[in-house]
Amino acid sequence: MEILVIGVGYVGLVTGTCFAEMGHHVTCLDIDKGKIDRLKKGEVPFYEPGLKELVTRSYKAKRLSFTTDYTLAKKAEVIFIAVGTPPKKDGSADLSYVEAAARSISEQITDYTVIVNKSTVPVGTTRNLKQIIRDSLAEREVESPFDVISCPEFLKEGSAIDDCMKPDRIIIGSDSEKATRILKRLYSSFTLNHDRVLIMDIESAELTKYASNAMLATRISFMNELSGICEKVGANINQVRLGMSGDHRIGYHFLYAGAGYGGSCFPKDIRALCAMAENLSYETPLLEAVDTVNERQKKHLSKRISEYFSKKGGVKGKTIAIWGLSFKPNTDDMREAPSLTLIHSLLRKGANLRLYDPIAMEKAKKELKGKDQIRFCLNEYQAALNADAIVLMTEWKQFRFVNLKTVLTKMRGNAFFDGRNQYHPKEMATKGFHYVGVGIPKTSTDLLRELRSTHRKKELRYGTSMFDTDSTLIN
Repeated sequence: MEILVIGVGYVGLVTGTCFAEMGHHVTCLDIDKGKIDRLKKGEVPFYEPGLKELVTRSYKAKRLSFTTDYTLAKKAEVIFIAVGTPPKKDGSADLSYVEAAARSISEQITDYTVIVNKSTVPVGTTRNLKQIIRDSLAEREVESPFDVISCPEFLKEGSAIDDCMKPDRIIIGSDSEKATRILKRLYSSFTLNHDRVLIMDIESAELTKYASNAMLATRISFMNELSGICEKVGANINQVRLGMSGDHRIGYHFLYAGAGYGGSCFPKDIRALCAMAENLSYETPLLEAVDTVNERQKKHLSKRISEYFSKKGGVKGKTIAIWGLSFKPNTDDMREAPSLTLIHSLLRKGANLRLYDPIAMEKAKKELKGKDQIRFCLNEYQAALNADAIVLMTEWKQFRFVNLKTVLTKMRGNAFFDGRNQYHPKEMATKGFHYVGVGIPKTSTDLLRELRSTHRKKELRYGTSMFDTDSTLIN
């Protein structure tokens, strides 16, 4: 089948490459000539495990090609729109790139074409694109049959190839039986084991994408909010997670507390969904809270670091190593990465930073260009050199079994802030670290001190005391 994919960003390039791997002839189009030229040279613009190898193989086999020329839309049977929908200032999705792609398509098509919107868009966009194309064809006085349908993507950065080749489900929002048949045939090579295709109306398909990301983001923020309670009462969020996940109605996935979520999807889609609801005069307090909790969580580790150094002269002048910069492992994506929130906060407080990430260093350097207090390091051991503290921000596999004894000998201090709860507190303590996790109980002494402080404030306010003369808690 002749396929045209518009947009060589994350979704477009992965989708086009996977279709080419299955034997289709795919042309990937982008108006950014620089990107297209680099792809023709074999340079993939972002890191995704296995993608470069697939691009190279299909390009050499002439199943995959790259262009800036929209006239190639004339011969395409199916055209995917996979361009960006970045957020506007109010959080709503900027649809200008999607609409521009639709207009460019309408200037070329002459025979029946299935146009598939794969970009994440508000409900109603797909039908609006159909109207844009219809109006453009009328202006050209051309009668060209076409259908516009919705087929949202569900790719996870770091495992996008598998997600495309072995999808959990394929959502097709369509009001055309002909277009539906063509899409089902196109995706049939990905669903040989069993049919994973779900056919629904266009509006439901558009909303499903937002709903899926909103649910995942909600689970993360819920656990992060619980982690704050755990730190206050001495509970362990990891134990709470295990107790919850044993209930089959809740399950095990996306129940990890940490430094907050980032990336190109969750933050953007939550805000876009809220903006869409606001335009409909419908209140979404739960969704708004998800975003609020996440923004607070991104600042949590900076607060804990400040608390730790408050009795050591403050953060100013301290050297802090940060392991992991991308928003998640197996990607170089720095968009809305929690590490950036931490870095900027520590810089404002006067810290010196030593940064390392296995993949995202080049993008981090561009993001943090001109920051004199930053040193980019070759590996995690170099980052630890003379550090007063280490902060784990991204749970790359290579950090799991790092030689912590060697790390400690390189450090000046011994504080370790685990933003992903990757290490075991007791084990870290036996190795000589002052360990701080997320939602992990403080030492009994620290907890008692905090409780005493809280109850002392109540005592001063109400004239009652919960402590005896030995400073022991009384029930």
